Amino acid sequence: MRVKEILRAATQAWSPAMKHPAYLALGTAAQQLDASFNTSAALEIFEMDFADSSMDMKLRGTLPTSSRFHSLIWVAFDMEVKGSSGRLIGGSESGTVSVFSPDAILSAGEDAVIGQSNKHTGPVHTLDYNRFQSNIIASGASDSEIYIWDLNNFSNPMTPGAKSQPAEDVSVVAWNSQVQHILASANPSGKAIVWDLRKNEPIIKISDHSNRMHCSGMLWHPDVATQLLLASEDDRLPVIQMWDLRFATSPLKVLESHTRGILSISWSQADPELLLSSGKDNRILCWNPNTGEVIYELPTANQWCFDVQWCPRNPALLSAALFDGRISVYSVMGGRLQQQQHSTISTSFDTSDPFGSGQALPPLQVLQPSVETTIIPPLKKPPKWERRPVGASFAFGGKLVMFESPKVAPQQQPIPRQVHVSQVTTETEFLQRSAELQATLQSGSFSSYCHGKIRSAPSDAEQDIWRFLMVNFEDEARVKFLRLLGFSKDELQRKVSHHNTNHYIRGERGKLTDTDGLINQALLVGNFEAAVDLCLNDGRFAEAILLSISGGEELLKKTQQHYLHRQTNSLISSVVTQNWRDIVQSCELDNWKEALAALLTYANPEAFAPLCDTLGARLQAEGTEKHCLQACLCFICSGNIERLVECWTSQRDCSSPLELEDLVEKVMILRKSIERLRSGEVCVQSSALTEKLIQYSSILASQGSLTSALRYLPDSPDQVHTLIHIYIVTVKLTGEQLMIFNVCMCCEFESLILLLPENYTPPAPITAPVMAFSAEAPGPQDRVQVPPGAPQEPSIRVRGHDVRAHQKSLCFHHHNSVCHVEQKEIPAEHMILKTTFSSLVQRCQLAAADPQTKRKLDDASKRLESLYDKLRDQALSPSILGGLHEISRCVGSRNYQQGLELHTQVVSSSNFSEISAFMPVLKMLMTIGNKLAV
Repeated sequence: MRVKEILRAATQAWSPAMKHPAYLALGTAAQQLDASFNTSAALEIFEMDFADSSMDMKLRGTLPTSSRFHSLIWVAFDMEVKGSSGRLIGGSESGTVSVFSPDAILSAGEDAVIGQSNKHTGPVHTLDYNRFQSNIIASGASDSEIYIWDLNNFSNPMTPGAKSQPAEDVSVVAWNSQVQHILASANPSGKAIVWDLRKNEPIIKISDHSNRMHCSGMLWHPDVATQLLLASEDDRLPVIQMWDLRFATSPLKVLESHTRGILSISWSQADPELLLSSGKDNRILCWNPNTGEVIYELPTANQWCFDVQWCPRNPALLSAALFDGRISVYSVMGGRLQQQQHSTISTSFDTSDPFGSGQALPPLQVLQPSVETTIIPPLKKPPKWERRPVGASFAFGGKLVMFESPKVAPQQQPIPRQVHVSQVTTETEFLQRSAELQATLQSGSFSSYCHGKIRSAPSDAEQDIWRFLMVNFEDEARVKFLRLLGFSKDELQRKVSHHNTNHYIRGERGKLTDTDGLINQALLVGNFEAAVDLCLNDGRFAEAILLSISGGEELLKKTQQHYLHRQTNSLISSVVTQNWRDIVQSCELDNWKEALAALLTYANPEAFAPLCDTLGARLQAEGTEKHCLQACLCFICSGNIERLVECWTSQRDCSSPLELEDLVEKVMILRKSIERLRSGEVCVQSSALTEKLIQYSSILASQGSLTSALRYLPDSPDQVHTLIHIYIVTVKLTGEQLMIFNVCMCCEFESLILLLPENYTPPAPITAPVMAFSAEAPGPQDRVQVPPGAPQEPSIRVRGHDVRAHQKSLCFHHHNSVCHVEQKEIPAEHMILKTTFSSLVQRCQLAAADPQTKRKLDDASKRLESLYDKLRDQALSPSILGGLHEISRCVGSRNYQQGLELHTQVVSSSNFSEISAFMPVLKMLMTIGNKLAV
């Protein structure tokens, strides 16, 4: 796009790269007139002020000169001196070579002309400076004159050797970019001479055998010392030839896209793959000289451009000098161009005849100015200065992907670029504990695992939890739960015997303080004999009768009921009536151990778990950490994983990996104990547990433990997307290609596990040697050519079977079952998009005649489903949706050209990964629709 413009018929020179801001020097061009027929000459300096949005360049300094210029260069001589702006050297039509001070011109000071020489006998057509010594200048003029100037001693130039014969104009001189003593010159006849200044003689001559090569430009390769370009001005041979001095019998390569003679060429010093050329066919082309492909074309007016130059400071900018008296600055990075077509020559004449009687002339028939807006795309390939030499990015699964671009000498073979994939591990302890848990779950050594947890537990409460968990894997679990609560049958028997002995020896009838306690303990552990014995020894006959014949005859029951009305010991009442719900609902919470022990001893299996949950809920409702830990023990006894998770997370922050590991260890061990008791798998429907397991799996995946992450993911249908995401990343890690696709899969968790490759192993952590693979492009037999941005269809080899990722969806099968996912509706406000684009496909299909176009349309119809899926999921940003509706309106009105312009705007301003699946399809459809006129 054009960024700046000024009306000047001038020769141009950019300031050196180290000069900031960038300046453009313009010297009035020789043998040219502007529309006002002005014959004066000047040297002007303009500043490139891009903060100013206008197209005007700011004039910063001017110097009138006596002669006009054929050539002008700006060198970095003396720029190391603070405040110096280098030197301007001009070659004039009078044969004068002049040295100017840009600083003096910019400050309007005196002594702007530092040096001047009339050594040449004719016009100075060309100038160039040495890339290694900025004080060394070469000039070429008529009569085969070439001089080498030293800015430190400007009065005594030297020649590179004897004049070439026959004598003719020197159209161009060029210093070699790699070897400082090599200079080349070229003549309009097409002959080029390479000079060695150490020997002061030519070392090789190059000429085109067709005798039609009228040389208008010559450039050395920026990196390869033996290669140079020659441009032909002859309309019969409008080519650019690339020569290699090692094989100088014929051109190495010929660039052919101009239809008329070439006037100017410029090679980018920032990217050797960018070469500018302008010709008499009114075109300014940008080539990749390595491939011979035209990669960019500048939009220009219908005028010849006699000089193009890259900007050294900003490599994306270039300037073009046109014969219509206009200097334009362009950017190759794309944008909008508003171009006004008008004639400056017609507006320079007065309406009266100055050479006649003064009568008014008839009005000129001049077209009115018109403004055209064009969207200019950027370069097809990022230029070298925009490419990152190195880069790194974190990927899913804790992967760190790094790449680098090794520097290669110009004449060496390119080195394959390496992409390094490393595993980053930050939660070492978490991974270690998770691995231990996974090994335990697979080996079944749960008791040993619990023993280890008891030994390393940081608190008594944590030890109690692991003791309760360990009991689940032992026989007579309820008896051992009683021991953990402090109730032992053997110890009770010893106390009862000791109590009865003392009572008998002392002969006392009074009530001992520990009698009730012993009776209660005997009842809690189911020792009726001891309880009755205690009651008899204490004279408590009613209790003895009730306990001895509980559940007896009807008269005895009535007697029991009458007695129990007077009895204040609720435990005795509950034992006799089997009413344990009153105990857990009304007991003092300080006596929770006794209540839980009673349930362990007496509650039948069907009622045991709900009663334990009720007691645990009361403890949890207290809200203190102590009561919540006690509630956890109740939930462990009942095997209620869901309530255990809720209770634990209410007091512990499980956001950190290690806290989350604590919870998952307890849950998985409890789950295994329940599976052991039930001899089958346990399915827990808990949103809280699901959330924690997903969080746990995500951390495992981020640390690289993808296989373990998959094992902990819940098999709920709501988590399908999480499963797919981890599956996609897992397949990528095996080096396979995989497109983004919609997936329908079964709810069985194992169906995803089976898709993992047999040889899949997680990459080593980053502390291990880094894994590397070459990023060279696959061979032709390994890939299918598709348009840029189109989704791929890779074939993935999984356990001996091909799994193809289709463009619409892929359904995973497991145990002959298929999962059907109900498709969402497209929102009503976006249905017009589907209607319009589908109608366009149908119109094109009816009008298309050739099979290739029909195949493209069939493929487009399928690929548009990716757009409709995004509309259903409301996954597109408002800006993209707005652009799609604008494109839809253009398609509906058959204005495909405007639709394509809008398409370019949407693509250039959007995230490419978000639109890459369908935007290329829309462009192809509009192009076909425009071609078929449907």
